[in-house]
Amino acid sequence: MSLQDITARIATAEQKGGRAQGTVKLIAVSKVQPDERVRAVLEQGHRIFGENKVQEAAGKWPDFREAFDGIDLHLIGPLQTNKARQAMGLFNAIHSVDRPKLAKILARLAQEEGHCPDLFIQINTGEEPQKAGVLPVQADDFIAECRSLDLPLSGLMCIPPIDEEPSLHFALLAKIAARNGLAGLSMGMSSDFERAIALGATHVRVGSAIFGERVPG
Repeated sequence: MSLQDITARIATAEQKGGRAQGTVKLIAVSKVQPDERVRAVLEQGHRIFGENKVQEAAGKWPDFREAFDGIDLHLIGPLQTNKARQAMGLFNAIHSVDRPKLAKILARLAQEEGHCPDLFIQINTGEEPQKAGVLPVQADDFIAECRSLDLPLSGLMCIPPIDEEPSLHFALLAKIAARNGLAGLSMGMSSDFERAIALGATHVRVGSAIFGERVPG
């Protein structure tokens, strides 16, 4: 698989779903990928990337931003409150707003800094106890709370359980977003992004299909 293959598949899925071409943003998930692989994708012209950890991103992306213009960096992993200020300086978007304490800290920092990344609320659609995210039954109230804090909400994000049909979770996320007037849907990964696009995804997160298997170390 390659970046060109994935972008072609996204374009086909957009067409099949009656979506305008370019509607879906491809987030190339570069977590735990060697710099040379990330640089190769940058050199092909791609600019939207996703990282799981603030510390890893802080060690990788300042240098890339000096070398390449227009990088759009997304935090797609959990955000500890003590890393919130650093994250706001590094990322253009945060996809893992998942609890009131974090929302309040981001709101305070946004007032102090005079800016805030685009924010997505993570919904735990599978209600998995080990997974971060707001439970679906609590989603409306949490969205309202974030809006009361003047946070710039772009949409919702989910990571379906690995042993369940993801389309059910994508449909649930889309339903919650629609009734709350949120346009952004961050859903779909390497194995299921076409199903996510069919159900309205605006951001898909693809890593191994672009970069190859991760190389921890």
